Amino acid sequence: MVLSILYLCLFLTAGFLAARRAVPDAGPAVLVPLGCGFGISMLALFPAVFALPFGFGKICAALAAAGALAVIGILLYRHPGIFPVPKDKDCGAMWACLLPVALVTLYLLHTHILHNVDGTLHTGQSCYGDLPMHLGFIEYIAQSGEFPPTYPLLGGEHRFGYPFLCETVSSIFRVLGADLRTAYLLPVIPAVFSVFGMFWQLARSVLGNAAKACLAFYLFFMGSGFGFFYFLRDAESFAGIFTGFYTTPTNYTTKNIIWVNPIVDLMIPQRATLFGWCILLPALYLLWRFCYEEQRRLWLPLALLVLPLPLLHTHSALALVLLCLVSGIYTLFHYPRTRAVLLPWGGLALLCGIAWLVQMLPTVLAQSLDGQNMLRLHFNWVNAEADGSLKDNYFWFYIKNIGLVYLLLIPAWLHAARKQRWLYAGGLVIWALAECIVFQPNTYDNNKLLYVWHMLGCILVAQLLVDAALKIRSVPWRSLALGCTCVIATLGSVLTVTREVFSDYQHWSADEVALAQYIRENAASDALFLTSDSHTTPVFSLAGRRILCGSGSYVYYHGMDYTQEANAMHLLYEAPDESLLAQWGVDYVLFGSSVNAEFTADESWYAERYPLWYQNDSCRVYQITE
Repeated sequence: MVLSILYLCLFLTAGFLAARRAVPDAGPAVLVPLGCGFGISMLALFPAVFALPFGFGKICAALAAAGALAVIGILLYRHPGIFPVPKDKDCGAMWACLLPVALVTLYLLHTHILHNVDGTLHTGQSCYGDLPMHLGFIEYIAQSGEFPPTYPLLGGEHRFGYPFLCETVSSIFRVLGADLRTAYLLPVIPAVFSVFGMFWQLARSVLGNAAKACLAFYLFFMGSGFGFFYFLRDAESFAGIFTGFYTTPTNYTTKNIIWVNPIVDLMIPQRATLFGWCILLPALYLLWRFCYEEQRRLWLPLALLVLPLPLLHTHSALALVLLCLVSGIYTLFHYPRTRAVLLPWGGLALLCGIAWLVQMLPTVLAQSLDGQNMLRLHFNWVNAEADGSLKDNYFWFYIKNIGLVYLLLIPAWLHAARKQRWLYAGGLVIWALAECIVFQPNTYDNNKLLYVWHMLGCILVAQLLVDAALKIRSVPWRSLALGCTCVIATLGSVLTVTREVFSDYQHWSADEVALAQYIRENAASDALFLTSDSHTTPVFSLAGRRILCGSGSYVYYHGMDYTQEANAMHLLYEAPDESLLAQWGVDYVLFGSSVNAEFTADESWYAERYPLWYQNDSCRVYQITE
């Protein structure tokens, strides 16, 4: 663990120095979150570059560390000595704003990620679905050494179209010897501070006011719609928020409430979103200064920061492209078309274009073309039925889901300054695209684009609300008005986050943990297991070994056609055959409660032919190949 912490500190140091070089006029309130963003970007990029020729292992980790040391050396050589740090009068305001939300987020990470309770592993409501997948990917990449990795949730060789750099930033710590929980959490903590801090700094830069930035921060991270009204009918309904499974004011699908809280339902369970925003928000801060504050030299730091973004979070990369496109049009309209103005845009487009295409052509773009149910036309996000009819009135759907911010978007835009309107125009392009085109099998996942539009909307609405409140001369009435506004705008998320704090579910039993430990120590890194397609199977989630057919909730939404693997899984359990085992290259077969619940399994057939490789009170594993 100590080596892993030092390794992370090395990259964060390089990140802080890069941030200091990019914005030398910035104080610590900017440098800390911006440095975290640069550090995570290098942590994603450097091991990946060296893993291509050397595999994802200790050589790759050592060379990546050497790369980070080289960055530190170059930056210190060009700017020796201790940098003077400018004073920032708003530094205290930012940390006071962030601290309550950051503490809750850290507590949720503690209780939701492999939380040990008497030898069992527990999680919370929001992580019950996605966490096993991320853990499995992290462990598989680390123990297999393959790079680029093959897709481990299906037998055979399948392209890994998922943005896997959001997993390698933890896999590298498994290579260094950290346990799985530590490896998972180490890069997450600076990423969280990057997201929180850079959203606040972006809002302050755009609005020019710390109070407005604080309100924008809470409108986004703790804002919600009017879903809480569904739970005010009686005491039983209200209590259901804290006892039900996904019956919260921000996630109540029976009433078409799906605008989830970004902390508990996006940042904590969805690593791609977290690490995507960890780069996107610093990038938007630099973009604002580069384009709208005319600091043209920032094109290079911006380009270097976002180099790994497509394979961290493809949706964030697309959002940044659209925002840069609108900002580029703004530049053409409002600045002289000189070389000093246009060449930085050309450099940004050329450097990112080449680097992104190299990453995306064999992975994400190839999967978009070859995968199932990927790119397609679809209007009105998840409010539309399969036949095109709407579940709710178009506007009512967004009013009840987003709430006050949505109602105030038009007056907030009219109230905004010209530069602010242009920045938000980029968000409108994102919204329009996400409303008409689906980029993955799960229509719901377009929210990864819509939330970027929403970020910018929260910034404009915060400005409108504060300016309107300042027109109220009486301080008590002004405070009352702002207080009531904040309650209406945030009550749903407050209740949702409170529910998440108290949620507790067992993810893996002690027997499943013991099975995973035995597999990690005794099975070959490329071994293929036949298991049920339960999304929590410890063979994959905790041991990182390939399985014949993973859960449809994963493989379907990754665009995979898994018909053959699913059929083979059923046959091998219910009508086993040696030739079919050989055809798929199965090395081990697992029997346990999840198998018996899903199949009429013929375990006796295996017991008669193959040695029992492992057993405990809950499961048995038979070895098929030597």
